[in-house]
Amino acid sequence: MAPTSVFPALESILPRVSKPVQYVGGEGNSQVKPWDSVSVRWALLYPDAYEVGLPNQGVQILYEVLNERADALAERCYAVWPDLEELMRERGVPAFTVDAHHAIGDFDVLGVSFSTELGYTNLLTTLDLAGTPLHAADRDETHPVVVAGGHAAFNPEPVADFVDVAALGDGEEVVGDITDVVRDWKAQGRPGGRRELLLRLSSTPGCYVPSLYDVSYADDGHIAAVTPADERVPASVQKRTTIELDDWPYPKKPLVPLAETVHERASVEIFRGCTRGCRFCQAGMITRPVRERSLQGIGEMVDAAVRASGFDEVGLLSLSSADHSEIAEVTKGLADRYEGTNTSLSLPSTRVDAFNIDLANEISRNGRRSGLTFAPEGGSERIRRVINKMVSEDDLIRTCAEAFSQGWRQVKLYFMCGLPTETDEDVLEIAGMAYRVIEAGRRASGRNDVRCTISIGGFVPKPHTPFQWASQCHPEVVDARLRKLREAVNADRKIGRNIGMRYHDGEPSLIEGLLARGDRRVGAVIERVWRDGGRFDGWSEHFSYRRWVDSAAQALEPMGVDLDWYTTRERFAGEILPWDHLDSGLERDWLWEDWQEALAGREQDDCRWTPCFDCGVCPSTGTDIEVGPSGTTLLPLTVVNPTASAGAMAQGARQGSGD
Repeated sequence: MAPTSVFPALESILPRVSKPVQYVGGEGNSQVKPWDSVSVRWALLYPDAYEVGLPNQGVQILYEVLNERADALAERCYAVWPDLEELMRERGVPAFTVDAHHAIGDFDVLGVSFSTELGYTNLLTTLDLAGTPLHAADRDETHPVVVAGGHAAFNPEPVADFVDVAALGDGEEVVGDITDVVRDWKAQGRPGGRRELLLRLSSTPGCYVPSLYDVSYADDGHIAAVTPADERVPASVQKRTTIELDDWPYPKKPLVPLAETVHERASVEIFRGCTRGCRFCQAGMITRPVRERSLQGIGEMVDAAVRASGFDEVGLLSLSSADHSEIAEVTKGLADRYEGTNTSLSLPSTRVDAFNIDLANEISRNGRRSGLTFAPEGGSERIRRVINKMVSEDDLIRTCAEAFSQGWRQVKLYFMCGLPTETDEDVLEIAGMAYRVIEAGRRASGRNDVRCTISIGGFVPKPHTPFQWASQCHPEVVDARLRKLREAVNADRKIGRNIGMRYHDGEPSLIEGLLARGDRRVGAVIERVWRDGGRFDGWSEHFSYRRWVDSAAQALEPMGVDLDWYTTRERFAGEILPWDHLDSGLERDWLWEDWQEALAGREQDDCRWTPCFDCGVCPSTGTDIEVGPSGTTLLPLTVVNPTASAGAMAQGARQGSGD
């Protein structure tokens, strides 16, 4: 029997909160399936605000994949702002989905997508509002199974007390397997209760059940052992990898928001994975190997997304989109297709060595030239060798100058501060690079209004990367270096006035580091912070460094460890790391060797175009890296504006004949 919608109770309090439209549902392409028509019901939570969560590609993919099944349904939910949380508690309104406003506690599975560790406290808010016990150990078969996924779930140990399952890796196939397990268990009369269900899930590839592993600690605070608590539980859990992306062309119908969101565009993932080997980049490491969508697959997805959504921008997404082996054919084909329409293309930040002006011109052909974005990450050549981001400053300056000469007026450069072995001088070289970009841009364009924005974030060592052993830089050091950098940028006002500087202070980064590399003992810190009012820790206006520091001291010091032990301490080679039993496909020895290469300042080539470095991923996934090109073309697709296209072809013919 379908549960009652909570919307009548919610509607009466919405006039009293900010942006109430984010809670009402009814977005374009949203779905509401009959509750009683299915066996398994998922609530998909993105533990952040609606404006951040609705465009999330992962949630949209799983939403469609699950709703296409005849035996399952999925509804979405997002973290509620503190003003609504207060009123919900006052009026007894439970946590709800935005699609049909069903109470989250009525679902079989609560799937949580963690893009960042700073969303952990918002999970606790949702669980508490749902009437679901915070601790997995206190739940029974009447409560939803809490399944965590996303990049921040590759070390789920800090939230091991709060989640039932962590699904490692790609989600398209594993959510179906989880659905099958839950469906069969329910159909059989829920034998063995919740523990039996968790045991069955632990046998599902890619599913890690923290409660079925015992963790012991040595007297010095280090992990002594991680041991399965049942003979049916595997000693390690390997991530799931979706090999044939063309078989999963999702989302087919992007959600069209009612309220303003951070990205209002259709997004098409053109490939997954990266082999550039940037040592700081967890996403690049855990999503290996590279898997490209075909030209035909990309074209069909773009066409379907534009038709279904009406968006006038399509983002071609990946970790480094210009590295697609047929990116020129992709961009030209799509630019030709949408010639003369209002549909524009966009790329995320690209590597300088994969970028060219022809590519930029195709991307901007049907849209505006808002600016170009590159990510050198380090200010000096020395530090770029350490992080394996070998971007030549000469190439960067040359590329920017050419862009300015072609009519662009702004470039944005991304950097990090607090990298391993970093010195003040490495950071100050960022100012010199920005100065040279402006000077080259003025010469190339003949104008003085060119701009360069430098955006700097604090470095956080992440699991499953060569830097997982690195010490994290203290916030005081990071902030001092950023102050010196600002002074260097402003030293010459004639140039400095054309340079914008945006940065995040080091305090949130340190807390992110605690959560990224923490073990189960850190769960007590998260809960203490949440009980003290911690919410939306990824938002500067809500984040409290003092609350985290105080909570860490109170929770950790009785256990013989502290905040610095988890953050600013360098790990040693033989140390058991909290995530060692979770297999991302990367050999631990390979990661350690690359860490030693980093300390020696030696870079490593992209293995996509060079002999294998034996990282371990390809054998573990049973595949090879795709390199292309395929020799096919994206067109013929139906041209959206035939008149404009014919005119363009006629003009090209006249130019070719010398007319």
